[in-house]
Amino acid sequence: MKPDLKQPIIFNSISELHTALGLPKPLHPLLSLVDYSHITANVTELSKGMVLNFYKISYKKNFKGKIKYGQSYYDFDEGGLSFIAPNQVITAPEDDADYGGYTLLFHPDFIRTYPLGSNIKKYGFFSYSLNEALYLSDKEKEIIINIFTTIQNELSGSIDHFSQDIIVSQLEQLLNYSNRFYNRQFITRKIPNNDLVLKMETILSDYFNTQKTLLNGLPTVQYISDKLGVSSRYLSDMLRAHTGQSAQQHIHNKLIEEAKEVLSTTNLSIAEIAYKLGFEHPQSFNKIFKKKTTVSPVEFRQSFN
Repeated sequence: MKPDLKQPIIFNSISELHTALGLPKPLHPLLSLVDYSHITANVTELSKGMVLNFYKISYKKNFKGKIKYGQSYYDFDEGGLSFIAPNQVITAPEDDADYGGYTLLFHPDFIRTYPLGSNIKKYGFFSYSLNEALYLSDKEKEIIINIFTTIQNELSGSIDHFSQDIIVSQLEQLLNYSNRFYNRQFITRKIPNNDLVLKMETILSDYFNTQKTLLNGLPTVQYISDKLGVSSRYLSDMLRAHTGQSAQQHIHNKLIEEAKEVLSTTNLSIAEIAYKLGFEHPQSFNKIFKKKTTVSPVEFRQSFN
């Protein structure tokens, strides 16, 4: 007998989600601020998987348990934020309902005619995993709660021509502050993040030394992040905060390091080296090598003669 694999429940509108949560209709069809304590429905089925066709920013006063990073545990008792973009599958443990807080829901159409409609893609934390949530200090929590309060006041008051402008500006403030706070989080978790950098170097060394390149081509950011157990966007953002370079740039640096060693210690042709390193075309290898070193592979090899 085949296992009973239930498909995630898809919510195309905020109103549909309100109904599923046992909440009254939203004050605005494209935006809502939900207090977790007001949810009256049994959400067991929802915990098994759902897809929202709108954005979700959740503030939880208490994430259940502590989050482990490396060999250490971290949590801020003041609570944290998690971010979900449209069309992502959301799952959660069935017993993960012992927190208070708020969820801000907004449809892409609400911000579509504003610069934020296109700029929202730059906020990489919408691609982070739940265990990469933003943990807030008491001061940071106060800032976030004040923004939520302003949005709620606008929703509860008389809607006029300025309401949407004000709410969108508050959304943008919320996202910009979140960027700042995540940068702080990368810094305050320096030790576990340094562990990730070291593990990444080990994974890359193993990839090249065992010649996985011959079978799989060049290592990808997704491959590295999967091995590390973090999301690819979180990995790149964390690396930028610590080293000023993205995950892709780190991969290229390792690639050039390996290429220099082969160029200086073997008589393999440039095409053979390119293939050995995972390139389908020598031209691509030449291009990346010259971009990183300002000289071609041939010129680099000649410098040893």
